[in-house]
Amino acid sequence: MRIWIERQVGLLKDTPGARKFPGTAHEFIDCTDVPAPSIVAGRPVHIVIEDDGKDCPMTVQEKPPYRVPLMSEVAAMPWNGFNVISTFAGCGGSSTGYRMAGFRVLFASEFIEAARETYQANARPGTIVDGRDIRQVSAEDILAATGLKPGELDVLDGSPPCASFSTAGKREKAWGKVKKYSDSEQRVDDLFFEYARLVRGLRPKVFVAENVSGLVKGTAKGYFLEILAALKACGYRVEARLLDAQWLGVPQARQRLIFVGVREDLGLEPVFPKPLPYRYSIRDALPWLTRVVHDTSGQFGAGEVTDRPSPAITVGVNSVNSLHFKVEGPEVGDDLPKPKGHKRIDEGGARRLRLDPSIPAPTIMAGGIGSVNTAQYHVEAEADISGYAIGEEWDKLKPGGQSERYFQLVKPDASEPSPTITAAGGTTSLAGVTHPTEKRKFSIAELRRIGGFPDDFILTGTYAQQWERIGRAVPPVMMKSVAETVRDEILAKIGK
Repeated sequence: MRIWIERQVGLLKDTPGARKFPGTAHEFIDCTDVPAPSIVAGRPVHIVIEDDGKDCPMTVQEKPPYRVPLMSEVAAMPWNGFNVISTFAGCGGSSTGYRMAGFRVLFASEFIEAARETYQANARPGTIVDGRDIRQVSAEDILAATGLKPGELDVLDGSPPCASFSTAGKREKAWGKVKKYSDSEQRVDDLFFEYARLVRGLRPKVFVAENVSGLVKGTAKGYFLEILAALKACGYRVEARLLDAQWLGVPQARQRLIFVGVREDLGLEPVFPKPLPYRYSIRDALPWLTRVVHDTSGQFGAGEVTDRPSPAITVGVNSVNSLHFKVEGPEVGDDLPKPKGHKRIDEGGARRLRLDPSIPAPTIMAGGIGSVNTAQYHVEAEADISGYAIGEEWDKLKPGGQSERYFQLVKPDASEPSPTITAAGGTTSLAGVTHPTEKRKFSIAELRRIGGFPDDFILTGTYAQQWERIGRAVPPVMMKSVAETVRDEILAKIGK
C-alpha cells in the first residue's frame, strides 16, 4: 500500500516522483515512507491510498484552526468515569492532557520543587500532590491516600526522568552516575524500575509511560530491553512506539517513546493514537506572524501581501513616513495572559528591538509604523540574544537554517512545526531554537502555544525555569491523543 498526498499549488515544485491520478487537477507526491508536507488551511486536500493497484481517493477537510482549551475550560470538562495517577508528574503536561480527555487525576508524585510548584498551581482541587523521592513512595502509600484497592486504578501514568538517554545529552557518559537533574543531584537512569515497582503494587488496568526517543537508539537499546522485560514481568501486555507530537496536533517536532501496558487478565492489546493527516506550524500557533501588508503609498489598501520579511526600516522621520506596514490577522496582546513577573515591551524596552538598516525589521504587531503599540505583547528581557555570539550567528541563518558553528542554534521556518524545544534552551547565552523572525528566544507565552499548553497555564519561577518546565514536559495536546485512545479502545471495552 502506498499513500499519496496532493501537492498544493505553489508548493513542492519539481518534486521527484510526483504523478497524477485520473480525475485530479494536481500532481501527488508519495508520502508512504516519509513525513507528509504541512497542509495549508484554506481548502480541502486530497489523499490517494494505492492498494494492490486499486486507487482509493479520500478528501481530507481543511485542518481546523489551532486552539488549545484554556485551563478554565479543562476544569469544566465532565468526568469520563476513569481515574489516573501520575508519577514523575513534572509541571503537569501529561496530567493536563488526561484532564483534557476527561480523566480525573487522583494523585501525582513529583520530587523537583520548582516543577511541583507549577503542578500545584494548575492542579484539580482534590488532587493529592506528593513531593517525596519516588524511591520513598510505596504502592501502599498511594492506595491509602486515594482509597483504592489493588487493581481498581484505571491508568498509572509516568514520565521517569530521561536526561541520561536524551539525544541532546551526554548519553553513555552519564549512565549509572549521580548527576544534576533540574534543581537536584541524583541518579535518574534507574527510575523506570521504580515505576515498574509501583505497577506491580497498584495493578492498574492500563499503564502509560513516556521517555525520550534516545532510549531506543544506539547502545541505549540495552536499557530499553531491560525496561520492557521488567514491565512485562509485572503481568502486562506491553508495546512501545515512537510518537511524534507534530502528527498529534502539536506545532512542534517532538519524538517521544510511549509505552502502553494492558493487564494480562483483561485480554486486550495496547493501542496508540493514529497520526493526523495534517500538521500545525509555528504560524498556526502564533497567528500574528501570518501576513504583513507592505504599502509604499502611505495608505493601506491594495498593498502587496507577502510572508517574507519586511524591508529594512531605517532611522529617521522621513523613512518612517514613506513606508507603512500592518499585520493582517487577529490582534493579540492583552487577550494573552501575562505570567507572573513578565514585563511589557514599552518605550523603555525598545533597546531590545532596535532597528538595524542592514537586516529585516522585527515583526510589527499592529497598526502603521506611526501608531505601532509596542506594549501589545509580552517578551521577557531574558529572551533577547542580540548581545551574545549566537545573536551574530543568527543573522546569517535563513528560515529553517541551523548553525554550523553552534550546532544547536536553529532559526525555525514559521511555516513548519517548531524544532524540538529542549529543557536547556531557555538559557539566553546558549544556542537553541529561536524565534523565527526576531533575534530572540520565544517568550513564555509563545512557548506555551508551541508546547501544546493552554494560554492560561500557570508557570512559576524564572524565565529559564519556566522554559525548562515546558522543555521537559509531554505536550498536553499529545497526551490528550494518547489518553483518548486508551479511554475509547481499552477502558471503554472493559467497563467499570
